[in-house]
Amino acid sequence: MAAASWRGSAVAVLCALAALHAVVAVVLCDAAAAAATCAGVAPAKHRPEVISITDFGGVGDGRTLNTWAFRKAVYRIQHQRRRGGTTLHVPAGTWLTGSFNLTSHMTLFLAKGAVLKATQDTRRWPLMEPLPSYGRGRELPGPRYASFIHGNGLRDVVITGDKGVIDGQGEVWWNMWRRRTLEHTRPNLVEFMHSTGIHISNVVLKNSPFWNIHPVYCDNVVVTNMMILAPHDSPNTDGIDPDSSSNVCIEDSYISTGDDLVAIKSGWDEYGIAYGRPSSGITIRRVRGSSPFSGIAIGSEASGGVRDVLVEDCSIFDSGYGIHIKTNVGRGGYIRNVTVDNVRMSGVRDGVRIAGDVGDHPDAHFSQLAVPLVDAVRIRNVWGVNVQHPGSLEGIRSSPFTRICLSNVKLFGWRNDAAWRCRDVRGAALGVQPSPCAELATSFASAGSSCS
Repeated sequence: MAAASWRGSAVAVLCALAALHAVVAVVLCDAAAAAATCAGVAPAKHRPEVISITDFGGVGDGRTLNTWAFRKAVYRIQHQRRRGGTTLHVPAGTWLTGSFNLTSHMTLFLAKGAVLKATQDTRRWPLMEPLPSYGRGRELPGPRYASFIHGNGLRDVVITGDKGVIDGQGEVWWNMWRRRTLEHTRPNLVEFMHSTGIHISNVVLKNSPFWNIHPVYCDNVVVTNMMILAPHDSPNTDGIDPDSSSNVCIEDSYISTGDDLVAIKSGWDEYGIAYGRPSSGITIRRVRGSSPFSGIAIGSEASGGVRDVLVEDCSIFDSGYGIHIKTNVGRGGYIRNVTVDNVRMSGVRDGVRIAGDVGDHPDAHFSQLAVPLVDAVRIRNVWGVNVQHPGSLEGIRSSPFTRICLSNVKLFGWRNDAAWRCRDVRGAALGVQPSPCAELATSFASAGSSCS
């Protein structure tokens, strides 16, 4: 009996230890999942040298124009070329300035209480050539206004701070758009072109004249721990628009603007097709926000192609569309290998929309034969409440969307008769509420390899 009792106690201890190890494993796995990040593709580097904008005559009184001070500071960083780079420190205060460029191996640091404010004197705003993948300004033919903060052909650039603010004072631009008095396409708030190793974090962007953050023809870009704000009636104030760029990480940010929170692009019609640079390796994780348009969008300007996109653990509320993949005849290109996982929605008009009839054209020279391909889109573990309409999956007759795979997508609203709209689409649906449309197979097995 004693031996049996001892053996029983030993077994109990071993079982308890096994259970403890299992619990620890689960906790560690959960912690690892919670800490999943891609921000290592462009970390915020420590700079051995720090200079202040006040060293160059900057005055943070909200009235003095500091454009020359910022340009002198950047010129000094560019030509001194300190080993490891230089931080330009902007202390507390309101620093009024016009558009200025950054340079390689620099950090723009906005201290707590620092507000970098764009001048509203639009008459002196510099102009730039249109992007080659667009062929013209996005709003008007010809050149475009330079971004408020701009960089071209740079390496290793950081914009960060202690919740300092970059204020585009965009209302003057929005009003010109509304009155149709714009002469050229409005400026973005922050834009990098042909650059690599870009890190943007821990600042607040507000009231952008046009798109907020626009990396175009870039590699290794991180946008993390950001707050991006604009009124819901501000036109085209997209939050973050990766454009013909690769290895882009967007994480842990709150966005509330007048247009798409995140929109992945790659050029416009025949110009994007000719330029031929896709957006690829895009991760969007733990983004939360609200927009009258789309939460997470791909397109509609995607003529260079979009592939390998991961959207996970995001929350979208009080918005037009939750997930919106949009293209059109004339776009060409492709949208391929997109995974959306663990997205929560509330107060959204349409939960999921994948559409082949969205977006305008730069001119009349686009080809009706340039038909886009949409393939391998996996949407799973999506939960929505107060969703007016579950959504629509509507492809192109001459190019049906293929391998559109929905699993565990449950979108609840106040309309009992709400139903999916589908046409020219192939794929499968499993565990979808309301019931999926007939164009999608009712199980992945019956869809064959299309949803494996």
